[in-house]
This record gives sequence, C-alpha cells and structure tokens, in this order.
Amino acid sequence: MKRVLMGTDMEGCAGIVSFEQQSRPTARYYDQGKRIVTAEINAAVDGLLEAGLEDVLVVDGHGPGAVWFEDLHEKARLLHGRPSAPRSVRDPIVAGYEACVMIGQHAMAGVSTSNQNHTQSSTSIDYYELNGSRIGEIAQFALYQGDLGLPLIFLSGEDDACREAEALIPGISTVSVKQGLGRGSAISLSAAEAGRRIREGIRQAVERHLSDPILPLVWDGPYVLDKRFLFTDAADAASSQPGAERIDDQTVRFHSDNIREIVYR
Repeated sequence: MKRVLMGTDMEGCAGIVSFEQQSRPTARYYDQGKRIVTAEINAAVDGLLEAGLEDVLVVDGHGPGAVWFEDLHEKARLLHGRPSAPRSVRDPIVAGYEACVMIGQHAMAGVSTSNQNHTQSSTSIDYYELNGSRIGEIAQFALYQGDLGLPLIFLSGEDDACREAEALIPGISTVSVKQGLGRGSAISLSAAEAGRRIREGIRQAVERHLSDPILPLVWDGPYVLDKRFLFTDAADAASSQPGAERIDDQTVRFHSDNIREIVYR
C-alpha cells in the first residue's frame, strides 16, 4: 500500500474545546486552532511515511477550512477550497487511493459527553438518520469513500468519536487525544503527546491493515435519509430541494439508490 487519503476536521483535536472561541471562522483563536489541526495532521503524515506510504492527500474537511498551509508537512498534498469540486471531478482522484484515515474527529450530534458534538452543522441540524440508523460525520465519510473502494483504517479524535468509529468499523485503529466532558468542555492531552500517539498509532494501523485487511464500509441500498433540523425555517429551505419529502415540521427525507448521492444531502 502506497497511497492514503486523509480526511481532517477540527473539533476532535486536542486543545480545541469551544465553537465560539476556536472552531468557527469568526472565533478569536481560530488561527491558533488551525495550527493545532495542522500539527496533528503532520504527526499523522510522519507515521504514514514511516509505514512506507509515498502519497498522502490531505482533505481539509472542516467547514470553512482549518489547515495552516505554511505549516503543512512538506510530503503531503492538500485538497482544499470552497465550494468543493463536483463529485465527477473529485471522485476519480479519490478512487486512485488505497485506504483512508481521519484526523481530528468528533462524535455525532446528540452524544452528551462529546466535546463539540454535531453532524455537519453545529447550529441547525438535530440529526441524520440513514436507513433507520443515526449517523454522524464518521459514517458519512466512511460510506462515501467505501463506495469508491477505500476502507477507513484509522481515526484520531476525541474519545466518543473513537468509540463511534469502533462500533461502525470492526478492526479500525483509533487514538483518543481528548476526553469530552460535555459539549463545551474536555480533558486534552498535551499537543506533544497527542502528536506522539497519532504518529505511532497510525503507523501501527497501516501495519495491522496490511496483515489483516479492513474492508471498505458498504451498506446495502436502497437508501432513505432523514435529516432533522433544529428549526423549521431550515427544514423549509431543505424541503424545496429536488427529491426532498417533508416528513414533519422539522424533518426532510431523501431517497436514492446511490450512497454518494445521498449521504451528504
């Protein structure tokens, strides 16, 4: 295995605990937060290179972007920019990779001990439910890449995110860098220790995958996605999208036979 896709987020990194102060682009310490994210990315890249990887494509997955470009590892490449490129452009590139990993991940919306728990929008979405099961951003990423043939083999982030990933993907390796106490509070490892554990953990994850491969995450279709909003005006807007079905005052439903067309609706 030589090529790995790295999905990244911000809220699951050690030292980042507040939407208002760190995670949102208007936050007072947003630039500092981007440097924290990038340091964890770089630790993961180091571990992947030690495991023999030659091509690491980092996907900046935090909503407004959260990679401090000048500090990015010299051996990494960065897929970034908003709005994202169309699937028809992006997917053939991603399909050329052999596995994927996630760095800086948080748990899905509604997990009470998860620091900064949310699914997609931290201000408007109550939950996503796919074929009757609640899903968060970990399942969205794993299912999307899984449909392209990439297994999710490693995740780092807060403790609840690690447990979520382990329940979703048997055999996945995880590294917890933060224990959530509530949506706005956590116990973080030091930046140095978080980096050390990520570097070692991801290297071991590659070695484990090579000896006992993890399969891409694939759920059988057809697919029914219920997207429940916190407020009715957001549901009003979503219900006008093509193929949307209004289920109740706050919930919109989508149907598809293609997981990549529906999982991020």
